[in-house]
Amino acid sequence: MKLLGQGFHWDELQVGDQFRTFGRTITETDIVTFVTAVGMLESLFLDAEYRAAHAAIDGRPAPAALVYSIAEGLTLNATGQGTGLAFLHMELNVEGPVLEGDTIHVEIEVTEVRPTRKAGRGLVRTRNRIVNQRGETVITYTPLRLMAGSAG
Repeated sequence: MKLLGQGFHWDELQVGDQFRTFGRTITETDIVTFVTAVGMLESLFLDAEYRAAHAAIDGRPAPAALVYSIAEGLTLNATGQGTGLAFLHMELNVEGPVLEGDTIHVEIEVTEVRPTRKAGRGLVRTRNRIVNQRGETVITYTPLRLMAGSAG
């Protein structure tokens, strides 16, 4: 019996499967809390006067690391609760800015599924596109995860 809210097992996924997460709006609180917690105290993120005089874009930008972190939360809540065993590898490409007030979601496509030598485990690679409310891809990343298999 599958637990309510439990994520996919590696052997329940096929290349070509696609998923979309719920959306999440990036707030000023998200940005300030994140940059303060990790010590990313750049004027670009915290100083409105500096940003107005020097920034290449209008608005308060969110660090790509924050956007990626929120996207991973959305992804794991949608597909991987209780079945992920390890995060092994990733390539990440930032394609555009995310600003305070933008709403993101993640579009996920399974690109690789294969068993490991150890029974009951498999490797799953996805292509994850973080997309804003205008339909623009802002970050693409390709995680490879070690995942548990289904129990019977």
